[in-house]
Amino acid sequence: MSWDLRQAEEHLLSLELFGMRFGLERMRRLLTVLGSPQERFRAVHVVGTNGKSSTVRFTAALLEANGVRTGAYLSPHLTTFAERIRVGDSDLTASEFAAAIERAATAAAKVDRTSPDGERVTQFELLTAAAFDEFARRGVEVAVIEAGLGGRYDATNVLGAEVVVLTNVGLEHTRWLGPTIKDIAGEKLAVVRPGATLVLGDDHPDVLALAERTGATIVRPASVGVDAPGYQRMNLGAAVAAAKAVLGAPLEAAPISLAVPGRLQVVAHDPLTIYDGAHNAPGIAALAESVPQGTVAVLSVLDDKDAAAMLKALLPRLSAAVFTRAPNPRALSPATLADLAAKVGPGLPTEIEPDPRKAVSRARELAGEHGTVLATGSIYLVADLLSAPGARRASAL
Repeated sequence: MSWDLRQAEEHLLSLELFGMRFGLERMRRLLTVLGSPQERFRAVHVVGTNGKSSTVRFTAALLEANGVRTGAYLSPHLTTFAERIRVGDSDLTASEFAAAIERAATAAAKVDRTSPDGERVTQFELLTAAAFDEFARRGVEVAVIEAGLGGRYDATNVLGAEVVVLTNVGLEHTRWLGPTIKDIAGEKLAVVRPGATLVLGDDHPDVLALAERTGATIVRPASVGVDAPGYQRMNLGAAVAAAKAVLGAPLEAAPISLAVPGRLQVVAHDPLTIYDGAHNAPGIAALAESVPQGTVAVLSVLDDKDAAAMLKALLPRLSAAVFTRAPNPRALSPATLADLAAKVGPGLPTEIEPDPRKAVSRARELAGEHGTVLATGSIYLVADLLSAPGARRASAL
């Protein structure tokens, strides 16, 4: 009997996220067993610290609107792994996703049995292979692929993509990618092949110097005059430049949706209530520019993030904050966040409510009917709030 969505997600959750070491040999063997599906479509590869998912969605939508059969591979997800693989303008259905994972799992079992070092196919490798296999089976012409972590040793770096987008570079995942902007940019730009087109969304001198050494044709994000938050305009500009590079011609005007799940997602009115998964200092700083002065925030932050910098960027926009705890063992305690807020932004009224849903309810009371509430700081917080109360949710990683 074929797998259903529950079985597919349980299998994924049983696998290691990244494995004991980075490398591409195991991924290449897995794809070989599946018939090398990555060779049957063109690719746009999106790397960077922030904005990858939005840029992937916008690029895929633009290509689809211009007559190209397009797939998109994204991470992380919010409520189900099936959100990660899209064909056209839709996520895979539960049955389609389960079948794709079952096929990839069968191939992975063969790879595991012959592994020379005893290491097994990881969760991200299996998801990536399932996506590539599904794209090939569905006749996708161009797949827009979001890198998972870094680039050089990421499972997605088997594409040799003709177009690469680097959204921006920030200090994140330094344990794996290195301690400086130059180190991190080098890992991300390692996906660029000579002769490719590189859409470069970061103007840091070290990033630009490394980009020029790749042998790619460098283009900047296009200027777009749409009514969208500032950081989404930059992501849309990168998507426009990438789609033009794929088509080799100007885009035909066509409306696309700028709505991205978990990114400035409006979930209620009176007061306006917004969920956003920004989870690092640059992301929060960009988000802060998009919310009105006097917003009431619900905040949870994981312990590997620069919580002080995040608070310093957001607190000046707020009239009050309610600190809570996302359902993740690495989430900082609400009391720790409150103490930190008192140090970096003294004078702001703050409250503690460990339960995320109760925290949102309290924030709505504080904001009043005509105010704005923003829940942010962790993708885990947003994923929990978007899931049905008490529902089992697959890992957001």
